Amino acid sequence: MDNRSEIREFLATRRAKLSPEQAGLPTFGGTRRVPGLRREEVALLAGVSVEYYTKLERGALGGVSDSVLESLARALQLNEAETEHLYDLARTAAPSARPRRKTALGVTPSIQRLLDSMAGVPAFVRNGRLDILAVNPLGRALYSEAYASGTNPVNLARFEFLDPRSHNLYPDWEKAADTAVAILHTEAGRDPFDKALTDLVGELSTRSDEFRTRWARHDVRLHRGGHKDFRHPAVGDLHLAFDALDIPSAPGLTLTAYSADPGTPSEDGLRLLASWGATEAASSAKKENA
Repeated sequence: MDNRSEIREFLATRRAKLSPEQAGLPTFGGTRRVPGLRREEVALLAGVSVEYYTKLERGALGGVSDSVLESLARALQLNEAETEHLYDLARTAAPSARPRRKTALGVTPSIQRLLDSMAGVPAFVRNGRLDILAVNPLGRALYSEAYASGTNPVNLARFEFLDPRSHNLYPDWEKAADTAVAILHTEAGRDPFDKALTDLVGELSTRSDEFRTRWARHDVRLHRGGHKDFRHPAVGDLHLAFDALDIPSAPGLTLTAYSADPGTPSEDGLRLLASWGATEAASSAKKENA
């Protein structure tokens, strides 16, 4: 991916989202030619010259000091994920930038055993491109719609934007779509040298207007925990908490596990899902052995 273009568009979109009122700047009425802040207003807030900020927004972040990056993050009121993304873009803009340490290509048998031992919760391991590299039986049952295509590995972004079944699985499809793109954009900032990620973004941009529109927003997100809603074809609505944990022994991989609050209909739904999944697995095994 073109680092200079990423920097330019990221800073421009963050600037456009921030009004003078939000930034604490005086307004004097009249029509503004640009949405959000002007370049000179960002420069004022960051304590740098307009010429220098213009140079930065054109992509020249390589070698910029941490103090300048901190000033930019403060001026543009970046959140934690956006600030990390800005630092990632600056790191990869440096002349000495090198590809990141290679992401683990698969999971070890011990990680698969860990997943399988989590019998009461759906769990899977993914990479930054949203490829599911390992999954436990309950996780496979939860994402049965994604696995129905028969592709291997299942890619949650492709499922989201290219498979109509995703609209059935995610009641709030718009929110799920926003999250998927933000995760991919965050990963692109961390590792712009990942050809497989570049190819995926190119494919989805070509085939999906919904993806292309979201990608142009340059939103990023740290997907660590929260809640997600599902509408499973066999068990109905599930409101689940999720926790996403990096795996230190497998760089670039994340373990995600879902759970239901005790005493809720979703807890009963997970039990029903486990029973349904076991029945489906037994049926598939019987067909394969026939």
